Amino acid sequence: MNTSGPDEQGLRLIPFRGLRYVPERVGSLAAVTSPPYDVVVRPDGLHHLESADPHNIVRLILPQADTAGDRHRQAARTLERWLTEGVIAPDPTPALYVYEQRNDQILQRGLIGALALSPAAEGIVLPHEDVMDDVVADRAELMRTMQAHLEPLLLTYRSDGTRDREGAAEVIERTAERPPLLSTTTEDGFHHRLWAVTDPAERTAIETDLAHHQALIADGHHRWATYLRLQRERTAPGPWDFGLVLLVDTTRHPLQVRAIHRLLRGLPVARALEGLSGLFRIRTVEGPLPRALDALAGAAAEGNAFLLAGDGGFHLVDRPDPALLARTIRTDRPEAWRTLDATVLHSALLDEVWRIPDAPEHIGYIHDTEAAVEQAERLGATAVLMHPVREEVVRDLARQGVTMPRKSTSFGPKPATGLVMRSLALD
Repeated sequence: MNTSGPDEQGLRLIPFRGLRYVPERVGSLAAVTSPPYDVVVRPDGLHHLESADPHNIVRLILPQADTAGDRHRQAARTLERWLTEGVIAPDPTPALYVYEQRNDQILQRGLIGALALSPAAEGIVLPHEDVMDDVVADRAELMRTMQAHLEPLLLTYRSDGTRDREGAAEVIERTAERPPLLSTTTEDGFHHRLWAVTDPAERTAIETDLAHHQALIADGHHRWATYLRLQRERTAPGPWDFGLVLLVDTTRHPLQVRAIHRLLRGLPVARALEGLSGLFRIRTVEGPLPRALDALAGAAAEGNAFLLAGDGGFHLVDRPDPALLARTIRTDRPEAWRTLDATVLHSALLDEVWRIPDAPEHIGYIHDTEAAVEQAERLGATAVLMHPVREEVVRDLARQGVTMPRKSTSFGPKPATGLVMRSLALD
């Protein structure tokens, strides 16, 4: 791998020798993949993936043991064993990878590569959410121990849609006409294909094009913070100066933006509603869940709104008391930030009204709406269902250097974990 200084003007994506499952050594490629580590619903989703195939990637990204150190060492031993046994093998030559996800409604294509992490990259790659230090510390120790990047970040950029020379988009579309390295369909209905780009002229066209762009982190803020932490620990140039990413041009392939919901483990719905009395308008809305979410969308179009569930019903909470917002929301941030649902939820409800610490034992972050409701009902807890933020709001705040409350958005579709990985030992 060439580790010379990255282009300070924009994105720099370089090839690497991808680690990939050997199809003949596993039940199926679909059975060894996983959603990103923070999307797996535990324990049910974890057990489902572990039982899908003994070599499922979840054994590396979410290893199970009594202590954090034991978990990390177990994952490293598992990866080493799978490499020795030929279950996973490195590609023979460094490559950039074209990755496609498709279902009946969505076609998404992008580039997987190793992105340069220069100090300037913190102005080229734009985060939009805060991170939790304990999660970053855990991911950093896992990466140190394994010497590998197992999951690409999802980054987006926007081309102008017109060009007078070949760029990344043209290389991607031409590559997608060739036979792929792999093809599989996961149980969520998405069809996945992967190709290697090794031609020097095509790689130069990609590099020249990307050098003019910034990127927004769509998914993977904790992994990005981990990359930067680990890179700062090194004094000599090397593989830690690069991080595994999937880069998607949303001018050609727009992403979907979904909300991430909150599970308040120690707060029953009745007590949550009692605390909001007089501070919000509270209405019971009819189910089933899709109908209740439509009511949430209608209310969110007019202002801050949340849907509370967990007692077998749905409660629409909107029209917050202006005095509550005035005393709880920071005034040194842009209006777009101060009016975010996530801002109001964390500053006014969690911190002020319910007084719930933002710690894993108190608050769970769940991407799947049905799973959030089901867990709340099972635990006697409260699920706070959120309405998604528009991508334009996210991007505008990121360009201003303003981060949203953690876990404010979920961009997708997210790349399947396990199709291509990066070994820092090989690079």
